[in-house]
Amino acid sequence: MNNARPVTIIMVEDDEGHARLIEKNIRRAGVANEIVAFTNGTEALAFLMGPDGTGLVNKGRQLLVLLDLNLPDMTGIDILEKVKGNEHTRRSPVVVLTTTDDQREIQRCYDLGANVYITKPVDYDGFANAIKQLGLFFSVMQIPEAD
Repeated sequence: MNNARPVTIIMVEDDEGHARLIEKNIRRAGVANEIVAFTNGTEALAFLMGPDGTGLVNKGRQLLVLLDLNLPDMTGIDILEKVKGNEHTRRSPVVVLTTTDDQREIQRCYDLGANVYITKPVDYDGFANAIKQLGLFFSVMQIPEAD
């Protein structure tokens, strides 16, 4: 019996045009999951970590984070560190979407636990493939139940 809850996609992207394009591409790739969009890091972190900042609010939830690195109030790296450093959110896959193709920054994101790094402007085929892989990933992804 599969009682997995559907994955919620958290999109952190301050550029409205990019956000629309990303959402359109996700839908075109056949992914119907709920997308919760944030235009800055402060609100995204408040959602991810909850009012008490512990991340407990998302315990047992299936989240996929699409993360722009260049946000108006902080860097995506800050968010990535907090998500991957928190016991309740660290298993959530994080896809970094950014205009930077600096090798050091890419390496840093992977070192911090990013699952996929996609450079914008997003090439649709590359993006669709990544999303499809993630689609497969999150259709089979099971967050281990906490005891």
